[in-house]
Amino acid sequence: MSRRAAALVVGNEILTGKVVEANVPLLAKMLFELGISLERVVICRDHEDTIVRELDALRVSHDVVFTSGGVGPTHDDVTIPAVAKAFGVAIRRDEDLAKRIRDHFGARTTEGHLRMADLPTGGLLLANDKVHWPVLAMENVYVLPGVPEIFARKLEVVRERLGESAPYLSAAIYTRCDEGTIAALLARIETEHRVLVGSYPRFDESDHSVKVTFDGTDAKAIDAAVDACLAALDPGLVVRIERAR
Repeated sequence: MSRRAAALVVGNEILTGKVVEANVPLLAKMLFELGISLERVVICRDHEDTIVRELDALRVSHDVVFTSGGVGPTHDDVTIPAVAKAFGVAIRRDEDLAKRIRDHFGARTTEGHLRMADLPTGGLLLANDKVHWPVLAMENVYVLPGVPEIFARKLEVVRERLGESAPYLSAAIYTRCDEGTIAALLARIETEHRVLVGSYPRFDESDHSVKVTFDGTDAKAIDAAVDACLAALDPGLVVRIERAR
C-alpha cells in the first residue's frame, strides 16, 4: 500500500485570489513519481489557531504532510509558531541559521529577518549541496515556503529524504467519445482491474474529446485495463494510445 500524503497551503493571498496557487502541482508531480498518494489538499488563512487545527487533523491521518507558505519575516507569517503549537513544543532560535541570515542581509538584518531562525524545538533542518537554506522537518511534517521558485528547490531536499515507493505508472487512451456514454464502462474497468481511471473531456479544437487515463503501480494491471477498455470501444473512436510508462 502506498504512503498517503496531504498538503496544507497557508495564505490569505490564495484565498482572496491575489496570488494563483502554483505549488500543489509541483508537489503532486513529485509524489506521483515517488509512488506516494496525495490524498488531500487544504487551503487556510494566515491564522495560527486555524493552521494548528488543520495541521493536527492532517498529520495524524496521513503518512507525510507538506505545508506551503507563511514562513517569512512579516507579521502574518505564522506557520512556524503554529507548527510548534501543534506539536506542543517551544520555539527556539537556531543560532547557526541566525548567523546565516546575518551574513546574508548584513547591516540590513532586522528582527523580522531573524524570526526566520526561530524553530520548533526538536525540528530537523534538511539541506544538500544545492540548497543551503534548509527545510524544516517536524516528525512527518515538512515546512516549505510559498514562493514557487524556492518551494521547487527545497522540494528536492525532501525528495531525497522520502526515497521511493513503487512508482506510479500511467497510460492513456485519447478518444472521440462522449464522456457520458463511457462512464459505466470506466467504472467497471476501475473496479475489475484495481487501477485508478480518470476521464478528462476537451471542449476545444483538439483531436480528441475525452482522454481516459489509467494509473497504478502494477504495469500488467494497467495494460489489462487499457486492453479491456479498447475491446469495448468502437475502434473508430480511438485517436491514439499511450501505454504505461
